[in-house]
Amino acid sequence: MASQAMDRALQQLNDAVTAVMTAAAQAPEAASAATGGAIDPFVFQFAIFVLAIFVGYYVVWSVTPALHTPLMAVTNAISSVIVVGALLAVGISASGLATGFGFVALVLVSVNIVGGFLVTQRMLAMYKKKDK
Repeated sequence: MASQAMDRALQQLNDAVTAVMTAAAQAPEAASAATGGAIDPFVFQFAIFVLAIFVGYYVVWSVTPALHTPLMAVTNAISSVIVVGALLAVGISASGLATGFGFVALVLVSVNIVGGFLVTQRMLAMYKKKDK
């Protein structure tokens, strides 16, 4: 009984992920079709990328100093998720290109995680009482 419920829940989750992925893949083409082909799908995706850069920049720089340590901790958690994806790309890939990109991602994310922990440790040291 519990196994059937789990299978149903996994199938619903899979259906939801597929629907979101399909909608995300069709968004640039839909924008192109809505404008009569005036907007190239690449330009649409590039514009979203540039806007995400600006939003990310202003969000990160507007964080108060007291929240920098939790922000770094969340960044490290996100990087650890990327490590899992990179390990999967390296481990189960059938092409050399995917293995290469997975390896590069693994190295870069590892550097990011180590640097993030060092910065977090340094920030936490600022809150410790100094010995006299």
